[in-house]
Amino acid sequence: MARSPAAQRRVLGDFLRAQRARLSPAGVGLPSGGRRRTPGLRREEVAQQCGMSVTWYTWLEQGRDVSASPQALAALAGTLHLTPAERGYLFELAGKLDPTLAADDAGPGGMDVPQSLADAVAAVKAPAYLLDHLWNARAWNTAAARLFVGWLDRDNDKNLLRYTFLSPMARRIIPDWNRRARRVLAEFRAESGRHLDDPALIAMVDDLKARNAFFARCWNDHEVVDREGGERTFDRPGGSRLAYEQVAFTFASRTDFKLVMLLPRGR
Repeated sequence: MARSPAAQRRVLGDFLRAQRARLSPAGVGLPSGGRRRTPGLRREEVAQQCGMSVTWYTWLEQGRDVSASPQALAALAGTLHLTPAERGYLFELAGKLDPTLAADDAGPGGMDVPQSLADAVAAVKAPAYLLDHLWNARAWNTAAARLFVGWLDRDNDKNLLRYTFLSPMARRIIPDWNRRARRVLAEFRAESGRHLDDPALIAMVDDLKARNAFFARCWNDHEVVDREGGERTFDRPGGSRLAYEQVAFTFASRTDFKLVMLLPRGR
């Protein structure tokens, strides 16, 4: 069962207090200042080190209904000397996207992707690709490049939404294009709710709304559906149709990446 927002904030406050208690003043370059009544850093010291007001930081620890920006959370993670796993947990509890994970669009072949993830995608025999939080393809295998002509082959724009709504090739290979395009956007909206204030996402949506009236109507309808997978069909030159079962996974080590695989049906 998902935590309520209030419970989520309480867990965040508990986490911050625990991390603050394990740090010594000397560990962050501060004088010890003699005996202390409690272990670790004081709230005032944490706030000063990360450039946050004492009141605001205190409210975070108390589980108040306040929201820190991704930049403030990043500064806080640095001050508390969080490990990558702890930093990821902090952003997850705060419901924000870590700005270090929101990299620019990747180039062909999946740049800016850990090699282990790129190797995992390449090892899949069925069509497979890796999406970031803006649904740019960051890595893909040869089978996916053969299937998604106009998207993952050659030097095309690697964003799935721009491909779906702007590429003439998408309309040729995706049966019942209007229904599928609307669902793709509804799935994206469900996953993007945590970072709708991301400037890169806002710019992408504004650009698509200006360039495609159908996208604008769908976006303004505010449809939201889960990315459930299921049957996906694609038309090929010559009139043949390929059927797949779509499955998707999020990586535990990089929750900003989603692996999508299309498993051939009828085999």
